[in-house]
Amino acid sequence: MGGMPLNDMPWWRWRVNVRSALHMLSDPGFHETTWRTGQEGYGDVTDAVYRLVEDTWLDNWSAEKYVGAIFRDSGEASLVDLVVLRVLRIMHQVGADAPVSAFLDHHEWPEAVRAAREAHVRMASADGEDPDVPPHPLDVIRIMTRAA
Repeated sequence: MGGMPLNDMPWWRWRVNVRSALHMLSDPGFHETTWRTGQEGYGDVTDAVYRLVEDTWLDNWSAEKYVGAIFRDSGEASLVDLVVLRVLRIMHQVGADAPVSAFLDHHEWPEAVRAAREAHVRMASADGEDPDVPPHPLDVIRIMTRAA
């Protein structure tokens, strides 16, 4: 997200957080090397889900509400809505405080990852960035969202 135009979208800080969450949720290699091992600096699955829905309230209404503010178009919004539904369903089944393995080993997790990957690739590409670079640690995300 280093190349993302930070003043391109009105609510760009929320876009940064949503993109960061999608990036982490969409990368199975990251899940194994970072989340499953408990590597510091990236949060966990629950943290990523909260970054996805916390400021946006996407757990209460459609991302379509934010087209033009966070999301560039209805296509992005639809993809994000699908991710939200999938990860929240899993979170409600395993519990927000469940160990990372409960999420990663859940039978619906691969579908959530596929949905997150599709949304992540679309948003990263729309922002002119390579969707395959590794996710940024949370301290970098905090710095990015403070910059103007």
